[in-house]
Parts: sequence; structure tokens; C-alpha cells
Amino acid sequence: MNGQKRKSLRLRLYEIIFEADTKAGKTFDIVLLCCIVASVFIIIAESVQSFRIRFGMWFFLLEWFFTAIFTLEYIARVWVVPKRSKYIFSFFGIIDMLSILPSYLALFFPGAQSLMVIRSIRLLRIFRIFKLSRYIGESQNLMRALRASKHKITVFLVTVITSVIITGTLMFLVEGPENGFTSIPRSIYWAVVTMTTVGYGDIAPHTTLGQALASCIMILGYGIIAVPTGIVSAEMIQLKTQEKITTQVCPHCMREGHDHDAVFCKYCGGTLNEEVAKKI
Repeated sequence: MNGQKRKSLRLRLYEIIFEADTKAGKTFDIVLLCCIVASVFIIIAESVQSFRIRFGMWFFLLEWFFTAIFTLEYIARVWVVPKRSKYIFSFFGIIDMLSILPSYLALFFPGAQSLMVIRSIRLLRIFRIFKLSRYIGESQNLMRALRASKHKITVFLVTVITSVIITGTLMFLVEGPENGFTSIPRSIYWAVVTMTTVGYGDIAPHTTLGQALASCIMILGYGIIAVPTGIVSAEMIQLKTQEKITTQVCPHCMREGHDHDAVFCKYCGGTLNEEVAKKI
């Protein structure tokens, strides 16, 4: 009986912690989001010296208060999931763990608590909490488009890297150390900054040939910027779907974005709804 009660409790907690379709689950997630926003705000405010001098003790206490909440939440998530390793090594599982780790690292490495701003990534759950399934679907399309175009993007990046190495070396030969191009790595840095159209201005060519080469690199940079956008856009057009999806999370593989009438997970085949599955 105790085992059955424990199983029932775990199932109930799972629905509250991982699902946003119930009132309790939505309330839990909204409270959690408020805690995340408050903790990130405290971390940012603490970096201001005048605030740190006046409210340093309050910041310290509040940081540990929120850390305790997130630690208990993480432990609860690990306890309720059927396959713990799937959650622990999932994207959000790693982010949840990293959001509490800096607090404990700060005990040994002062200043590490600033890394707690990684908690802001957890705000991505807002799309699931408020049932913004359209955004979840679009994010999944974007991820699929990136995976589908990874070979093209790899070729593009190799081409860009080769280009900046060649142009950086040419600029080193043309300008030389007397004009600030003291080494090939520094010249490559200039080529990267110029080709990406950032232009810090800390290094600039002075010779006519060097300025002509820089002009070519700048024009080339404008063309290069549009390439990855076109690659990903083409893939997204092909993957465009109108299917309605839900915010339900699979308890087996921890992935979401299932069809609204799905009973089984389309990624791992696990059961999404035990009651419906028993009737099939």
C-alpha cells in the first residue's frame, strides 16, 4: 500500500512539476518563473557597488533562499521522472542543475555566484506554461532546420575561416608590423572583425594596397552575412507544418511538441497518457 501511495504521489507531483495543462501545474510554473526573475534581478543588482554596500546582506540571504528553492525543485524533478538519466542529461535538466551550481561554487571561488544569471535560460519554459504551443512548434522547426542544414553551414564556416586566414596573412604582408599588423594571428583578428562588419578601429590599414584589400573584404562581408540566413530559411520553408501540437512532456524521453491527439510519444514511443493507453 505504501508503494502504491508513493507511486500515486510521484505521478501527482510529476503532473504538477512537468505539466502546464492543470491548474496546479500552471500555478507551480508561474511561481517558479517569478522566483527565477527575482533571483536574476538580485544578481544584476548586486553587481552595482552602491546597492551591494547598502543591501549586501539582504542580497546574500535572498540568493541562498532562491538557491534552496531551486535545489529542492531540482531534487523533486529527479525523483518524480520515470527515467532520471533522461531528464538529468536533457537540455533543461542540465540548465536546472547549472542554475544552482554557482551558489555552491561561490563557497570556494568568490564571484562565481554571478554565473547564476544562467537561470534566465529557464524562462524559455514560459512558452509551455502559457500554452504558447505555436512558439514551441516554431522552435522545433528551427531546430530541425538547423540540423538539416548543418552540412551546408559547416561548408560555409570552413570557407569563411579559410578566407580570413588568407586575407589576414595578405594584410600582414602588405601592412607589416609598422602599421600595427605585428603578427599573422593579429592580422587574422583584423580580418574577422572587418569581414563581420564590426570594425572596432583598433587596427587599420595605412597603405593604398592595404586599404583596397580592406575594401574588398568589407564588401565580401556583406555578402557572407546573408548566406547562413538563406540556408536556414530554405530549410524552414520545407519543414513548415500546420499540425496542432500540445505542451505535454513525455515522461520517458523528456521531449515535448506532440500532436494534440497523441497517446504515444513520437520520439521514443513511450506512453503519454496511461489512462487512454489502457483503453486501446
